[in-house]
Amino acid sequence: MTKIDLKVQFKDFYRASATKCVEVEVPTFRYLMIDGIGDPNKSTSYAQAIEALFAVSYTAKFMIKKGPQQIDYAVMPLEGLWWADDMSVYQSGDKSQWKWTMMILQPSFVEASLLQVAIADVQKKKQLPALPLLRIEDWREGRSAQILHVGPFTEEGPTIQRLHDFIESQGSSRTGKHHEIYLSDIRKATPSNWKTILRQPIQ
Repeated sequence: MTKIDLKVQFKDFYRASATKCVEVEVPTFRYLMIDGIGDPNKSTSYAQAIEALFAVSYTAKFMIKKGPQQIDYAVMPLEGLWWADDMSVYQSGDKSQWKWTMMILQPSFVEASLLQVAIADVQKKKQLPALPLLRIEDWREGRSAQILHVGPFTEEGPTIQRLHDFIESQGSSRTGKHHEIYLSDIRKATPSNWKTILRQPIQ
């Protein structure tokens, strides 16, 4: 049995400093993704999206572990891309207009064909409503800046501002969507200890 620690393998992208911003070049990774809109604290579709993403990711993991490859790895953390047609809703607090793509990175040895089998297997067993919305995408984020935020999501504002200030200080500008990587299990950790990588593509 081969054991792989993907967080170590991709440490530049799944570890970050809370004291300084850094620039990274994010390569192409394969993701399971679901798009949606609405307040993540209240939206049924948001909760259903996360349920489907983890159900398929874990199913694929055990298929690889028990299959000919016999590779054991930890399922990667939940990630989210966030934006809105009118970005002022982030200042007004109108979360109902937030748009999001929730996603989980899949190792390169987990082929798209295996993920399709995993989706079908989960559908047979659980019939999760968000499964038909799942897509498999090879996505390259490219040149980006990132920093670690420690604390509740509601207190990300100053950390995001530090990230934006860093980007401007480097003579660069923001492009693409605000990206968050959720390193903590918020069901178990206290909000003051939640760790979230905040990433912003730049040009």
